Amino acid sequence: MAEQPVTVSVRPDGPYIVSGSVPLRVRSAVVSEHGEPLTWRSEEVTEQNPVYALCRCGESSRKPYCDGTHDKVGFDGTETAPADSFQERCADLGGTGIEVFDDRSICVHAGFCGNRISNVWKMTPGTDDSVVRSQVMAMIERCPSGALSYTVAGAEIEPALPVEISVITDGPLWLTGGIQVERSDGEPFEVRNRVTLCRCGHSARKPLCDGSHKKAGFTG
Repeated sequence: MAEQPVTVSVRPDGPYIVSGSVPLRVRSAVVSEHGEPLTWRSEEVTEQNPVYALCRCGESSRKPYCDGTHDKVGFDGTETAPADSFQERCADLGGTGIEVFDDRSICVHAGFCGNRISNVWKMTPGTDDSVVRSQVMAMIERCPSGALSYTVAGAEIEPALPVEISVITDGPLWLTGGIQVERSDGEPFEVRNRVTLCRCGHSARKPLCDGSHKKAGFTG
């Protein structure tokens, strides 16, 4: 029997349907004594069924799973995310020995792009220094949404991430490894190594996360 393709399908005003036995785990940020995100901590895989449904209204009593609450609360899941490609949207920040690209429209404000001393935008002009360049690379590679990316000698460099879905504590779903996301009309989004999907129900760019969970005080 043919293997089921790995996809996340958005249901109209409903959940995400995950197909293809995609592993599901929980991830949280490891932060410094100053509250700065430093790296990711992951837990054991909690799910790997052939098909399962994940909440995107933010109101399920079984988070991250859907329990049908979207129908009771009249969830409006209208999709407004950009359908064009990252390269069509992003700004080129330049760099030396590296070229940095930034798409603010899909930023989830995870905070790995800066610290109390500096950030990717301030550091990029100084990437003629290899130490600075390596720090910029490390920051970008921890960005869950892929809002920040970089190329070296014209080739896109991406971290080696598994095909799985991570539930970020009090944040979005983090899809890694090139999982296909299909809109509710059946049309596909651009396949990327890193994608973050809203699960608080408040994003203005559904189904993508735009960081609204922070303002909404979402927990789960």
